[in-house]
Amino acid sequence: MNKKKIYSLLGLATKALKVQSGEFSVEKTVKSGRGFLVLVAEDSSANTKKMFTNMCTFYEVPLYFFGTKSELGHAMGKEQRASLVLLDEGFAKSIMKQLDSIENGGSVDVKN
Repeated sequence: MNKKKIYSLLGLATKALKVQSGEFSVEKTVKSGRGFLVLVAEDSSANTKKMFTNMCTFYEVPLYFFGTKSELGHAMGKEQRASLVLLDEGFAKSIMKQLDSIENGGSVDVKN
């Protein structure tokens, strides 16, 4: 259930122009300090995961491995996407809430 909510939030954020995707854009956004949350597809290469882990740790941006490339792309109405960054703190916090409840066994469903 929560996964659907995350994908719909990603769709809304995309329509609101609050999402950047693609390795280069995500990297640029994080390094400029405008990123609030980075999502990397679980089926991304080990290299991609390592690069984003190091970068997000250094710039102190939350990072989650979530979904597949095609699921992330589909949520944004695009082709496959291995990485994306949220440019809006509200969307980022809502998505992190959902992600955290999945990680905690899905038992926590926090309403806004």
